[in-house]
Amino acid sequence: MSVHAHPDDESSKGAATLAKYAAEGVEVLVVTCTGGERGDVLNPAMDRPGVRENLAAIRRGEMAEARRILGVRQQFLGFVDSGLPGPGETLPEGCFALAPLEEAAGWLVGLMRSFRPHVVVTYDETGGYPHPDHIRTHEVTVAAFDAAGEADRHPEAGAPWRPLKLYYQGGLSRPWFQALHDAMTARGMDSGMREVLAELPEAGLEITTRVPCAEYFATRDRALLAHATQIDPNAGFMLHDRDIERQVWPTEEYHLARSHVEVGVDVGIDAATFENDLFAGVRCPQGPTAAAGAAASRGCG
Repeated sequence: MSVHAHPDDESSKGAATLAKYAAEGVEVLVVTCTGGERGDVLNPAMDRPGVRENLAAIRRGEMAEARRILGVRQQFLGFVDSGLPGPGETLPEGCFALAPLEEAAGWLVGLMRSFRPHVVVTYDETGGYPHPDHIRTHEVTVAAFDAAGEADRHPEAGAPWRPLKLYYQGGLSRPWFQALHDAMTARGMDSGMREVLAELPEAGLEITTRVPCAEYFATRDRALLAHATQIDPNAGFMLHDRDIERQVWPTEEYHLARSHVEVGVDVGIDAATFENDLFAGVRCPQGPTAAAGAAASRGCG
């Protein structure tokens, strides 16, 4: 289960990983907390009459196409986009960022108990960037991860199910930008990343897990472009050389925040200790994942 704030977030954060696991036969569910109703139109080609007025419906259609491309299931949690308020502006009434935490977490607990994920992925406490919906997505997902396995919490949401591992997205980090910038510059190419690197902090999320998924970068890109109101094919992330990316950075990165199974990763020592599978410690030797989150064998995998 990969939990995101808005349509398009699933395609810009960890999408190649989702496509990889879906192609391998893993059941993958993307949960989208809001409909992106207050988003901007970021692709100039889509900034035309009728788009802004119908943005909510258009973004749902874009999400459906991206989901199809990735080969995953998707469900909206049902909250309303908070928008990105400017300095001194307040959040709009009824938006996701103002939803009571326990109430919002209860809805996600219901999805966790019905879908029964072994692995849950979301953002860290910063949200990846300081959008109120991203920060709220982190808070709601962590609360639901903790509550889903407790019988006395949200009893109306179904029988308890304890997810086994919680990860935070670690992509689009400073090391990623630096590696691509250096590789493209060394080949005499303009990376277009100097301004981004100048703004990014040196410190970042500690990475514990690198999932090899370069063969799914093209699928990721097609899913991104399906969000036509949000992705300009002639700007930003779409401009770097994909062959170079596959050579110098063929993985997507994560931080293992919590685990109820033993794993072979010793965080922060050296690259040899990184996991290469979100299901490390969950998959049994014969292949399938543990039969039940609440009773999974320790050391299985």
